[in-house]
Amino acid sequence: MSCVATICARGGSVGVPRKNVLPLLGKPLIVYTIEQALECRGIDGVYVSTDSDEVAEVARRAGAQVPFRRPAHLATADAPKVPVIEHLVGELEARGMTIDVVVDLQPTSPLRDVSDIDACVALLDGETDVVITGYESEKNPYFNMVEYGEDGAVRLVKPPPTAFAGRQHAPTVYAMNGAVYVWRRPSLGKGLWGGRARLYVMPQERSVDIDSPLDFRIAELLMRDKLTRRA
Repeated sequence: MSCVATICARGGSVGVPRKNVLPLLGKPLIVYTIEQALECRGIDGVYVSTDSDEVAEVARRAGAQVPFRRPAHLATADAPKVPVIEHLVGELEARGMTIDVVVDLQPTSPLRDVSDIDACVALLDGETDVVITGYESEKNPYFNMVEYGEDGAVRLVKPPPTAFAGRQHAPTVYAMNGAVYVWRRPSLGKGLWGGRARLYVMPQERSVDIDSPLDFRIAELLMRDKLTRRA
């Protein structure tokens, strides 16, 4: 079975310009994800889709393959992610590769562990189309998340049949963190919700998605703490 890792990394970013190559503890952000993918025992190749020469050069130096530049229509801030992955996989198949499993790794999730990726791949059984990652949410639509109704009043997103005394009594919900997605190749076109999805739960401290300068600071603090505990 052939399993490839895809890493989608645009050159532009609205929140943090050039964020995929900015240093985090002295290392370009995308390099953390590339190194994790290269360590995974079940991944046969690591491929980066980017429109940026700078990202491509950093990725190649870190050991990833960058076989082409992403076309402009897939490199906008509004471009959906799955078509970008499909484009990359399709290009690899056009070059003669046979791909059975696609592992997409978000470059802005440097705090994931290699063990998280391996566990997600292991969860992809014969009855599963896609594995996603998330963490137990501190906000709960049954308890403390509200939305406007047509009458202009706010109400709970998911009104429970009876009131809960505290969030711990409400049904557990999870926030997606985007760190890892694993698809069977035939299911990639179904996206996230067109087939049967399974969830791999990660701790919140490994679920930081860097999208702002504050996220960089939080990730750096958590990473320093992680390195201190390992020393």
